[in-house]
Amino acid sequence: MMRPFRWNEAIIAMGGAGLLLLLGLVNPLDAFFTLSRNWNTFLFFLGMMGLSALAEAAGLFDWLAVQAARFARQRAWLLFLNVFLLGTLISMILSNDATALILTPVVYVLVTKLRLPVLPFLFACTFIADTASFLLPVSNPINIIILSHFPLDLLTFLRLLLLPSLIVIAINVAVFFLLYRRELQGQFKPERLPAVNETIKHRAYFRYTYLVLVGVAIAYVLASAGRFPLSLVAVGGAFLLLIGALGWKRTTLRETGKRISWSIFGFIAGMSIVVRSIEDTGLTTKFGHWLLDLSGGGTFGAVMVGTAGAAIGTNLINNIPMAVVMTSALGSMQHAPLAVQHGFIAATIFGCDLGPNLTTVGSLATVLWLLILRRQGIDVSGLDYFKVGVIVTPIMLLAGALTIWLLL
Repeated sequence: MMRPFRWNEAIIAMGGAGLLLLLGLVNPLDAFFTLSRNWNTFLFFLGMMGLSALAEAAGLFDWLAVQAARFARQRAWLLFLNVFLLGTLISMILSNDATALILTPVVYVLVTKLRLPVLPFLFACTFIADTASFLLPVSNPINIIILSHFPLDLLTFLRLLLLPSLIVIAINVAVFFLLYRRELQGQFKPERLPAVNETIKHRAYFRYTYLVLVGVAIAYVLASAGRFPLSLVAVGGAFLLLIGALGWKRTTLRETGKRISWSIFGFIAGMSIVVRSIEDTGLTTKFGHWLLDLSGGGTFGAVMVGTAGAAIGTNLINNIPMAVVMTSALGSMQHAPLAVQHGFIAATIFGCDLGPNLTTVGSLATVLWLLILRRQGIDVSGLDYFKVGVIVTPIMLLAGALTIWLLL
């Protein structure tokens, strides 16, 4: 959380893991097996970042943003709604990171050209990224981390989390319209919009990208239903896009590599080893028993305690390590009734996905969103973000948790 000397989070996490190995507190063989068990998570991150980077190279996000503006019929409030819908679509298929990190600069450029208030649209990008990140198992890498250890079939996932997701999306949109109602009263001039042809950098590769992403979306659903590793679908789709991009000379391996945040792999690896060392002390097992006792052994308590614990934890140690901690803790609940287990699993996904909307430290995507804004000369402080998050996030957490409980 402190990040002394602005060190990258990956350096801190890997430093902690390295220190544990040097002191003999973690066996190197155990560390190796811990990392090897997370292959699905590592490959999913690689595939999703590859898909997003190559889709951006095709101009897909610019094209979608311009289309959203054209459908708005010159009305600022309708464009605002379309940004939410566009963010929901991208999060659902390409994960929340793509929405926060790629859609944000695209929307910034578009809204600036249209001379509309910038901040409401930028806040919409980062909030909907997390709010819509549990529509499907692929909508957030956190889902993959948890589901790799506690597989839920697709129907169970959708039964428990689809309706809560739709409800919190509706709440997010409604509250934001209320907060920014004055800024959204104006109109924009359509002649300020860039031409659709300007956004398509290479028509053949653009069509190819569109078809591949449609195929990947269908494959996600089929793979989830058949419990096939989603990481292989993501990597396969990225590989197909890369072949097309190289064939049409739209990018190079070096350029594609620069668009991938490689440090995230070091962060996940380091935190996995650190959490493994905590497991060896028995702390995560005790944490799991404490959560179960606190819940009273019922589904209502499981959902409420799981949601609150995950949401608070994400804003203390970031949602990736919190998901790893909760996954370890849930392993000690195997003797609990199935409905209670499902309640804790769904609540953990829900809390780790939505909880980061409260503060800027909850997820790496939000931190990177802030960096993107600073490059544009926009400074949003942690307090500014919290003033918005504290209004909408608790309402969404409560409404979503109650809905999950009713669906169990």
